Amino acid sequence: MTGATSTALGPRRLIAFYLPQYHPIPENDAWWGRGFTEWTNVTRAHPRFRGHYQPHLPADLGFYDLRVPEVRALQAQLAADHGIFGFCYYHYWFRGRRLLERPFNEVLSSGEPDSPFCLCWANESWSRAWDGDEQSVLIRQQYSADDDREHIRALFPAFEDDRYIRIDRKPVFLVYRASRLPDSRTTTETWREEAERHGLPGLYLARMEHSSEDRFDPVADGFDAAVEFQPAWTSLGRSDGRGRLRRFATSLGLPQSVYETNRIYSYENVVDRMLALPTAPYKRFPCVTPMWDNSPRRRDGAYIFHGSTPELYERWLRTVLGRFRPPSSDENLVFVNAWNEWAEGNHLEPDQRWGMAYLLATKRAGAGLLERSTPSRSALVAEPEHTCG
Repeated sequence: MTGATSTALGPRRLIAFYLPQYHPIPENDAWWGRGFTEWTNVTRAHPRFRGHYQPHLPADLGFYDLRVPEVRALQAQLAADHGIFGFCYYHYWFRGRRLLERPFNEVLSSGEPDSPFCLCWANESWSRAWDGDEQSVLIRQQYSADDDREHIRALFPAFEDDRYIRIDRKPVFLVYRASRLPDSRTTTETWREEAERHGLPGLYLARMEHSSEDRFDPVADGFDAAVEFQPAWTSLGRSDGRGRLRRFATSLGLPQSVYETNRIYSYENVVDRMLALPTAPYKRFPCVTPMWDNSPRRRDGAYIFHGSTPELYERWLRTVLGRFRPPSSDENLVFVNAWNEWAEGNHLEPDQRWGMAYLLATKRAGAGLLERSTPSRSALVAEPEHTCG
């Protein structure tokens, strides 16, 4: 693989979040209509204001189906060729019921593609939020001690795979919304105990950090580290088109503008604000996003980052890679949100407007550090030498 970057500050492993919502499943057929996949939302998108980049349409990989192994192989090769060390697959578990599991299960069972991966439990209830109705729950997330044990045991085959991303020999497992866990310390203790009882050296658990309310030492919640989520919603500031001009238009009884019904931000301003945030005083892996626009999923209330370019994204990623001091030699993960969130306008995969430009920007950002190297598979599994961060 060609995905890691090495500098005087230590190695970096760049991990891209990966959405498996590109094949039909019976549940989505029932909830959204026969044949529904993420592409359904993508192709319905349209510009909401002058200069608004929609729809985002795929280029090199086309409207793929993740049940096709050749597609997964091409994705992995594109990622590796442009500095992405591995994927973090979203994992959906609802009291023993899995959804959208087929692509990852086939990656696991087939051994292909031969590239690193980890899992993130997307532990939110599914609702019609994509359709503007967050109150209509399609499948509810429920928790229990028995389910904690069943869940972690079900993941042992993945954790034992040689490709699984590890820190200090421990499989890295992320939780998307740790604040939703009724008792996160009990859950994480149960998971660790079960893993060690199974013969694993433990687990390296990380929680996603979504807002200012999440910005505290993750150890307090039973986790080893936090992972910054981008966009950092509570740090975006005031959106464009708000203030006196909007109030004046409202006073005249003019129709609601796109600025009334959506949150629109300059991507350049977002980058500046994110780079100005203070460094966390605890273990937190950084994250960047190449772009964001979830208007394909929402009639109203979309968050739209306007004016993203590969150059602005490259500046953000290059700066983050240069600033990040890994706490130890293998606590060196940097995340990109995301590889293929097409209906959130949030992807590194080539599109018809930019082609390979964002992938090339990713590669340049890594190459802009002092040198590049690739940890061997044995180095990922063997006991590392720890260094001061």
